[in-house]
Amino acid sequence: MSKIFTILVVVASLIIFTFVFKNEFRTNIPQEITENIIEKPRPVPSDEIDKINTNEKIVVFTFDAGAGNNSLNKILDVLEKYSIKGTFFLTGKWAEENPLLTKQISEEGHEIFNHTYGHPYLTKLSSEEITDELNKANEIIFNITGKSSAPFFRPPYGDRNQSVRETAAQAGFQDVYWTVDALDWKEDYTAEQSKERILSNLKPGAIYLMHIGDDITGIILDEVFSEVQKQGYQILSLTQALQANEQ
Repeated sequence: MSKIFTILVVVASLIIFTFVFKNEFRTNIPQEITENIIEKPRPVPSDEIDKINTNEKIVVFTFDAGAGNNSLNKILDVLEKYSIKGTFFLTGKWAEENPLLTKQISEEGHEIFNHTYGHPYLTKLSSEEITDELNKANEIIFNITGKSSAPFFRPPYGDRNQSVRETAAQAGFQDVYWTVDALDWKEDYTAEQSKERILSNLKPGAIYLMHIGDDITGIILDEVFSEVQKQGYQILSLTQALQANEQ
């Protein structure tokens, strides 16, 4: 009987010790670590951003980089001339191949967001592959600039569906589309056609898609900005426009 009692006492002691030890251990973990340990559910993304919902005369120009940098120096010069903060969507591969230019974009005060690593058609990838594309690009951009490419990403080719958007949201990224594609990337498109396409579609809240790798953007951007401002519009970065819309 005494042996049974002793065994019960030992078991009870072990249970109490384990409970106290585990709780003590948890209370000593810094909060920032426990927040990372606990998996927090992310909300399903809201409607994608393809324009700024406003009646104010504000527009956003965004510049994608997947290959080449033909227009980049002229883009940066024009942004500086007009004291405008630009919005860039860079692929991780482009940033990897152009670290000094990536750093320059960031150091001149412009926004850099995620355009995946290798510019794939996202609807053809698994959820794991989509997440890898976004995370790899983010890591490269962060290592170069010291800044995350979150919270926005642009799907290459505009190729996305609800599954892509939800996967990206789980990785911490909200998708950004566009209102008007300047078509500066088309081989049979002229600079004049691209400029006309932008100006004929000028309206409050428009988000314009242009590119770093073509020649047209660098040729027309100064004239475009000048005309846009003459018509009473303010050119803002994506973040600035979204914040202005919330006020």
